[in-house]
Amino acid sequence: MKQKVIIIGPAHPLRGGLASFDERLARQFQLQGFDTTIYTFSLQYPGFLFPGTTQYSSEPKPTDINIKVRINSVNPLNWLSVGIELKKLKPSLIVIRYWLPFMGPCLGTILRIAKLNGITKIVCIADNVIPHEKRPGDKPFTQYCFKPVDAFVTMSEKVLQDLKLFTNRPALQIVHPLYDNFGEALPKQTARKHLGINEDENIILFFGFIRKYKGLDMLLNAMKIIKERTTLGHFVGCKLLVAGEFYEDKKLYDDLIQELDIADQLILRTDFISDSEVRYYLSAADFVIQPYRQATQSGVTPLAYHFEKPMLVTNVGGLPSLVPKGKVGLISEANASAIANKIEELYQIGESHFLPYLQVEKLKYSWKVLADTVIKLANI
Repeated sequence: MKQKVIIIGPAHPLRGGLASFDERLARQFQLQGFDTTIYTFSLQYPGFLFPGTTQYSSEPKPTDINIKVRINSVNPLNWLSVGIELKKLKPSLIVIRYWLPFMGPCLGTILRIAKLNGITKIVCIADNVIPHEKRPGDKPFTQYCFKPVDAFVTMSEKVLQDLKLFTNRPALQIVHPLYDNFGEALPKQTARKHLGINEDENIILFFGFIRKYKGLDMLLNAMKIIKERTTLGHFVGCKLLVAGEFYEDKKLYDDLIQELDIADQLILRTDFISDSEVRYYLSAADFVIQPYRQATQSGVTPLAYHFEKPMLVTNVGGLPSLVPKGKVGLISEANASAIANKIEELYQIGESHFLPYLQVEKLKYSWKVLADTVIKLANI
């Protein structure tokens, strides 16, 4: 009889990187012989906590994995019923995703009840321990969630260190696996034609939700510097493709673009990018730029690895450790001038220089490594 694994976290019909991650992890557990189910949210966030247009995917429901839409993040009666359901199921392992203290009361209650069966082990994959945007209650909510957890997996050294402020339970760090579920890379010209982008221009890509900590405003200021250098003939120039939904006030960015007079340097695709479109944006770019002000790890980095795109990351959090300097990309200080200099350096080095290193380095980013690490920690 197959051992049961339950993953608690976002999945279809919810959208976004966490959902894609959980679904891909479920497939890996299935591949390794486990009876795997995802318990996802019927209500993930109340409206005031969700800054985007919708929490739900327009993609069809996956047919190869079992997803139960069960959890209401704000209804304590629901937490009790889900906890009792999981307790009766007696899974060998529950894997929870933790990324936001708001989820602490919900997840902590479910886990406490489920664990009363005396059988289930709990492993938490912690994306963040200390959130990017702080709110009252963060610390007690996190402590409450972590109390019933047996062991932890992190995907950056920063999160591993933050975790030690809350628990002394076993914890291991791995690299974020590749997002290999978005299809294969396309020829650059094919991708650009699909997106209606000039096939002959130099294109850099900012990809993902737009939030202050991700530093798009710094990159826009860098584009102003690049435009001036291009005008003077000091640089061949490039355009910035921004692909991702605004998770804060769009007007701040519109005003900045107007003030900098760089609209002609930008290609803005600021609606949510569906899973089926992701490969077109990554394939269309010469380089992927991550100008973050702060970071633990980034889901964009494994995307760039999968599509074999050289990266520029800022020297913050766990990002530099994921990008061996001069091999798969470059590292910049987190200011507009330094970012502009490094973008110019990327073009001077050339995309083809990085390709052999990307192909070797990406082999480390395996879903089997993650699944095996969780199984090892759970001792099942």
